[in-house]
Amino acid sequence: MDLRKLKKLIDLVEASGIAELEITEGEEKVRIAKSIAGAPMMMSHMPQHMMHAPAPVAAAPAAVAAPAEDALPEGHVVRSPMVGTFYRAPAPGAKNFAEVGQSVSAGDTLCLIEAMKLLNEIETDVAGVIKAILVENGQPVEYGEPLFVIG
Repeated sequence: MDLRKLKKLIDLVEASGIAELEITEGEEKVRIAKSIAGAPMMMSHMPQHMMHAPAPVAAAPAAVAAPAEDALPEGHVVRSPMVGTFYRAPAPGAKNFAEVGQSVSAGDTLCLIEAMKLLNEIETDVAGVIKAILVENGQPVEYGEPLFVIG
């Protein structure tokens, strides 16, 4: 799909009353959605065989806010090295990698973060006892977000 055609589709969505438009042309698929409250317009363009439905993620309660830096227990904070989805166990129903009160050694796996359909093991760089687990299973995490406190 050429750039002129994409530009026309974007203009049509902006001028119309529709919120979203999805077009499939051969193996290419384009989805254009109107922005909400001033957010930029989103457009994705990739071959059909590469598009996958996202894994279901349990929504975090709105009342739960990210912990403030000064509210964290004392100790070494293990932070997320990437953006992705946090998982406490290697598979659904499996035993969690780490629990509060558990002793860990440097190099032990604490959790998995799924990013771009890849599961990345997150290891501790210090030995100690896990004082807090700051993220719920299945919750999205940002780069640098605190995950664990080890004392």
